Amino acid sequence: MLMEALCFAVLQGGALDGVYRLAQFHIHWGSCEGQGSEHTVDGVKYDAELHIVHWNVKYGKFAEAVKHPDGLAVVGIFMKVGNARPEIQKVLDALNSIQTKGKQASFTNFDPTGLLPACRDYWTYPGSLTTPPLLECVIWHVLKEPITVSPEQMCKLRGLCFSAENEPVCHMVDNWRPCQPLKSREVRASFQ
Repeated sequence: MLMEALCFAVLQGGALDGVYRLAQFHIHWGSCEGQGSEHTVDGVKYDAELHIVHWNVKYGKFAEAVKHPDGLAVVGIFMKVGNARPEIQKVLDALNSIQTKGKQASFTNFDPTGLLPACRDYWTYPGSLTTPPLLECVIWHVLKEPITVSPEQMCKLRGLCFSAENEPVCHMVDNWRPCQPLKSREVRASFQ
């Protein structure tokens, strides 16, 4: 699920050199609780993972930024089933008119900071996109504190379809990439 963000929010500081402009955000989720996140903490998986994608403005445009190891900065936010989150509901309400492939909906005046947890502690490491072409162009910032969504909100995501309206129903679930070997990457934390 890809939602274009129509504002010019920026990310800077921390593990980043320079200014990164918000490009889009999307969510990965599983077909059931206990799977769906693309990162794990001590082997624990979450029900979903929100990615807020930013590109390094020194490269002039997104398409150029993905060609460089510091081209993108992605903030990963774990999601677990619990209490409803009003900010996620705004996204889900927009999905009502685009349940199937090939549809579009207007989505404006949205502040993505409402998707962030109260605690901004994070782990960071250099890595790749989690969808093809899996380019090694991302400085990851995975937030330690998850946000919660209600069972109904999670169900709404699982009700989306990969298929078009006139095709057999193929629900959009398990759109997450399993964890990959760390290899020689160093993971650092912003906290003790």
